[in-house]
Amino acid sequence: MNKKYMKSLFLPLMLMGGMITFTSCENYLDVENPSTISQNAVFSNLGYANSAVTGVYNNLMGDDAYGSRISTLYPNAADDFRIGGTYNPEDRRGISGFGVSPNNSELNKPFIKLYEGIERANIVIKNIQASSLYTNGTPAEQATMRKLHGETLALRAIFFHELIRNWGDVPAPFDPSADQLDLALPKTDQDVIYDMLLEDLELASELVPWQSESGDPSTRITKSAVKGLRARIALARGGYALRRDSRKLERRANYKDFYQIARQETLDIIQSGKHSLNPSFEQVFKDLHTGVSGGATKEMIFEVGAFGGNSKTDSKLGYSNGLRIDKSSTFGQANGQLEAIPTYFYEFDSIADVRRDVTLAYFQIDKDDKKELTRLTGMRDGKFRKYWTSIDGTAQNLGVNWPILRYADVLLMFAEAENELKGPTPQAIDAFEQVRRRAFAGNVDKMGTTPTDKEGFFNAIVHERLLEFGGEGIRKYDLIRWNLLASKIAETRTQLNALKNGEGRYANVPKYVFYNLTPVVNTTVPAEIKSFDFVKGSVANEMYTPAPATTPTGYTRVNWAAAVDAAYIETFAVAFKENHSELFPIYNAVFGTNPNLTQDYGY
Repeated sequence: MNKKYMKSLFLPLMLMGGMITFTSCENYLDVENPSTISQNAVFSNLGYANSAVTGVYNNLMGDDAYGSRISTLYPNAADDFRIGGTYNPEDRRGISGFGVSPNNSELNKPFIKLYEGIERANIVIKNIQASSLYTNGTPAEQATMRKLHGETLALRAIFFHELIRNWGDVPAPFDPSADQLDLALPKTDQDVIYDMLLEDLELASELVPWQSESGDPSTRITKSAVKGLRARIALARGGYALRRDSRKLERRANYKDFYQIARQETLDIIQSGKHSLNPSFEQVFKDLHTGVSGGATKEMIFEVGAFGGNSKTDSKLGYSNGLRIDKSSTFGQANGQLEAIPTYFYEFDSIADVRRDVTLAYFQIDKDDKKELTRLTGMRDGKFRKYWTSIDGTAQNLGVNWPILRYADVLLMFAEAENELKGPTPQAIDAFEQVRRRAFAGNVDKMGTTPTDKEGFFNAIVHERLLEFGGEGIRKYDLIRWNLLASKIAETRTQLNALKNGEGRYANVPKYVFYNLTPVVNTTVPAEIKSFDFVKGSVANEMYTPAPATTPTGYTRVNWAAAVDAAYIETFAVAFKENHSELFPIYNAVFGTNPNLTQDYGY
C-alpha cells in the first residue's frame, strides 16, 4: 500500500463530546476498521448513530469536496464560468480548458474523498440495519433509525453521482471494505450504478420524512431532497453519457423510463405544497452566507453545511470564488478565481432580469472599500461574496454553504421531463414560468412568451437553466446529458468573435465603459448597482449602447468589448475534444493501488 494515502476518518460524537474513529486508507478502497467504540455499541444508541451519520455528511464539505474543488473547480468550463488564467494541463486551468492531464494532482484528493464518503456510508448503512433499534426498538427509535438509514442512502448516492459525472464508469463498492473479499474492484458500468442508486433513493424516500415533519434544517436530507436527487439522477441516467465501449456520447433506448421517474418525483414535491420560490433571488444566496436555513419559502431544499474554519469541514466559497476584494479592504481579501464568459452577461435581459446583477459581479472592491469596475473579461460569480459574511481579515474559510438542490431546479426538471414525455403541457409551462416570473419581478410584461411546441420549449428550458443556475455547478453537466456541450462551445466561440467584431446582437456593445469609483453600499444588489457613477447613468445605457469617442472628463475608462480579443477567444475551451473531454482521466498514481483499474475514454 502506498502510505502517502493513509488518513483517518473521524466521525464526531458531538452528543457525547467524544469520538468514534473509523480509520481509513486514503487509497479509495483499502480500509482498516478498528474503532475506539464497537460498532454494535454505536448503532445501539440513537445519539451515537446520529453522530456516525454526521460523519458521512462531513465528507461533503472541505477543500476536496463542495467546499472548493468539486463545487467550483470541476463544473466550471462551459458557457457561464471558467477558472481564469493561462491554460496548463497539469493544474486547475487544465480542467477548465478541457485538457486535463492524468498527472494533474487536482484530480487526486476529490476522487479519494468521494470514496471515503462511500465507505463511511457503507459502514453506517450496514450497521444501522443490523441494529436492534432498527427492528426491535420503540416506534420512535425505529422511526429515527430508519430516517438515518434513508439519509445515508441519499448521501451515498450523492458521492457516487459525483464520481460518475466526472469520471464515468468507476468501481462501485456497496459494502464496507471489511466485508469485501477483493478490494481491487474493476469499473462498473455507470448505468448499473445509477439503477442501484435509483432503487436506494426510492427506499430512502419512504424512510425519510418531509422537512415539515422532522423540523430538520436544509443542511439535512429530507423527503424533498431525496425525491429531488432521485429526479436529478434519473435525468442523468436517461441522458447522454460518454461510453467506454463506443467512446461516444450516447443515451439508451429506454431513456424515457427515467424521464418518467424524474417527472413523478418532481411532481410529488410540487404537489406537496411544502416549497415555493423565495420572492428575492438575491436572498437565496445571501442565506447561504449567514446560516439561515431555507427561509419561510423553503426554496433551498438541500445545502451542504460549512463549519469549523478549517480545510476539512469548512468551505472557501466566497474566497476562492466570488467577487474579488483587496486584502487591505475592511472586508479582507477574496481571491475570486472563477471568471464569467463575456457573452454570458448578454444572455440576460438588459433591464428586467434581476438575476444578472446577482449572478455576475462586474466590480471588485479596492483597498478603500470602493467599487472598481472590471473588464468584460474579468467578471466574477456574484452569488458568493465575502462581504455578505461576518468574517473579515485574512480568513479563507468563511462558513458559506453550498447549494445542492433548490426548488427552482425541481420546477425546471419537472418542466423538462413533462415536455419530453407529453410536450409543453399547461403544468410544464406553469412550472417554467414560475421561475421566469421571479426573475422578472416588477417587469413581468418583459419576460416574453413561452414557446408551446416541444422543441421550442426544450430550447427555452436550456436557456432558462443557464440564467437561473450560473455558478452553481450545474451547467456543464446539463449540457453533457443533453449532448449539447460541443455545440454550445462552438456557438460560444462564434458569439465571442461577434462580440469582438461588434456584429449582430453585439453591434451596440461599447468597446469601453466609463465610471467613477463609488463606495460599497452593501445593502442590496440593486442598490449597489444603482450607486455606480457611470457616464451614461445606468448599466442599461453604459453597457448596451456605443461608447463616447473620447474619455469624458473626470471618468475612468475600462475595456469592455475591447477586452474580448483574439488571444482571449483562443483560450476558451482551448483543448476541448468531443467524445473525450466530457470526462476526466483517473489520476495516474491511483493505478498503483488497484491493478484492475483501466484508464479509458482516450486518456
